[in-house]
Amino acid sequence: MEDFINKLYRNHSFIYKGLLFISTTFLIVYLFPKSGKFKYSFEKGKPWQSEVLLAPFDFAIRKTNEELDLEKQGVTDNSVLYFNLDNTVEARVKSDYSEQFKKVFSDSIPKKTLNNLYKVGQEIISGFYAFGVLNETYGFKEDRTVAILDGRVKKQDGFFKDLIQQDAITAEINKVLLKNNLTTYKTDYVSLFFDLIAPSLTFNKSFTEKALQEDLDKITFARGNVEKGTLLIAKGEVIDAEKYQILKSLQSEYESQVWSKSNYNWIIFAYTILVALALLMLLLFLRKYRIEVFENNTKVTFIFFNVFLMIFITTLVINYDSKFVYVVPICILPLIFKAFFDARLGMFAHVITVLLLGFIVPNSYEYMFLQILAGIVTILTVSELYKRANLFISVGQITLIYIIAYFAFFVIHEGSVEGMKWEMYIWFVLSGLATLFVQPLIYAYEKIFGLVSDVSLLELSDTNSRLLKELSNKAPGTFHHSLNVANLAEASANEIGANAMLVRVGALYHDIGKMKNPTYFIENQSTGINPHDELSSKESARIITSHVIDGIEIAKKNNLPDRVIDFIRTHHGTSVVYYFYMQEKKDFNEVDKIDFSYPGPKPFSKETAILMMCDSVEAASKSLKEPTSTKIDAFVESILDRQIEEGQFLNANITFKEIQSIKKVLKHKLANIYHLRIEYPE
Repeated sequence: MEDFINKLYRNHSFIYKGLLFISTTFLIVYLFPKSGKFKYSFEKGKPWQSEVLLAPFDFAIRKTNEELDLEKQGVTDNSVLYFNLDNTVEARVKSDYSEQFKKVFSDSIPKKTLNNLYKVGQEIISGFYAFGVLNETYGFKEDRTVAILDGRVKKQDGFFKDLIQQDAITAEINKVLLKNNLTTYKTDYVSLFFDLIAPSLTFNKSFTEKALQEDLDKITFARGNVEKGTLLIAKGEVIDAEKYQILKSLQSEYESQVWSKSNYNWIIFAYTILVALALLMLLLFLRKYRIEVFENNTKVTFIFFNVFLMIFITTLVINYDSKFVYVVPICILPLIFKAFFDARLGMFAHVITVLLLGFIVPNSYEYMFLQILAGIVTILTVSELYKRANLFISVGQITLIYIIAYFAFFVIHEGSVEGMKWEMYIWFVLSGLATLFVQPLIYAYEKIFGLVSDVSLLELSDTNSRLLKELSNKAPGTFHHSLNVANLAEASANEIGANAMLVRVGALYHDIGKMKNPTYFIENQSTGINPHDELSSKESARIITSHVIDGIEIAKKNNLPDRVIDFIRTHHGTSVVYYFYMQEKKDFNEVDKIDFSYPGPKPFSKETAILMMCDSVEAASKSLKEPTSTKIDAFVESILDRQIEEGQFLNANITFKEIQSIKKVLKHKLANIYHLRIEYPE
């Protein structure tokens, strides 16, 4: 059991990566559409490129969205309007009419005429309530069908024009009076009916909408059927509108049948294989070409998290509306990876992500082509991300590539620029603007994952920072030495293509441990008193070598990034404090070399190796007396050759050719420092 636990502990990093790989795979598969993919690709107006296609099964031809919208509009326009009838209103109005008639028309009117006037008034009331009077003015068309509901029973049908609206009462009275040649009594009748006529109809909105929905639900989504074995399209035949709709119907039916035939598990299994293969390629790339990233679980988690995040955001956008798919700033991915790692890893991860997105986006080939092209432009154009102008210029170039490529694709598909969807260019601009969000995102990632970007390195390189000011106050000689080393290291890094910003920052902080005992280091001994005179060689060596451990402690206390602390750990490697070692050998026959050696580790990157070379050369150059070009050349060669012989660079991925280039830079820089002229032969 104990052996098993020990084995588990030794392999915990590998186990973590396995769990991360499996969980990321299943999370991505969960976001994918759970249906089969139609194996044919086709476009309207283009020739059919595949073999002759026969209907594999019976299926219905689906109506287009335009056809469905037109049919729904027709149903809506012809739907019945339902009104509730108050059947007590007419009787009440007739009763009130009998009483009010006598008050309006005087007894001086002849009886025959008076009787005729009374009957005409009854005719007017009967006309009003034949269908009914509306309680308010409605804006429905006159030819709309209406149904009058008396309680829950439909009393009669008609048209909306048959119903009397409030603003039409006077006109209806005039019409009846004109027919009976009684227009001279118009004022009397209007004043009589003004307060007499009451509404009897109210619009039943809920019942009308319910009836309309029932009619809409009866609309079929198909307009015909295709039997199995029917010739759908031949090779080379142009896909017209009718053929296109038939093929789209087959595609939709195929994908829905795959879902309904309980092949769900097979689809999930197939997706899982493809996603796992893609993520496995990413892991293998890290294992083979970026081993330092692969061995850091935090960095691997960071990479997988960003790949999943881009897929997740794109899925959300597509589920909302697929036309906004290009608003998602996919190019943030290579920008982030380049900021924290390098361009090659950023490009590889970007391509893997775009390939995975091809499963869920519409027009996947066009999408992948545009995004991979934009990713390449991002990698090639974005340099020195900490310079804001560079980011804006790169975003402009990325947006331009999107626009040009989309324009070319549209012309290829349509054959002209007519019908160009100009709003797509707005989405591309919005995507470019969203890409600018990479700066605050990088800052957030630095805090969450403890990573370091060039932006942070730029901040750390400020010599007015609190820690470097403290160094300049407590150990001014060391501070001056660090500045000189930083200049040498930066020039060397630029020469061989290493990270110049990183090595400069590492050089500025590599000796901060000397602040603990500054006077024990010769560059800070301005009074001429050397405290080492009072100590044994072993004690002096211990104080000298302890500045590495002290530096690490100070760096951690001040929250310096691990990438910077690595320079403090490795800038002396496992080298020996040679002066005190030789002093000890003079006094004792047997001396343990470990007591005079730095704890290490040895440099394990180009940048840490550069710092070790520059630090040794700059510190030792102070001992040169009457320096000449010849002396400097021999001096640089001897120091770096000794470090090579000691195996200090065995763990660093630096070549002999690069070391020769660094030697050349150091010789040139030291010659400039000492203002040397070329030596002429005697």
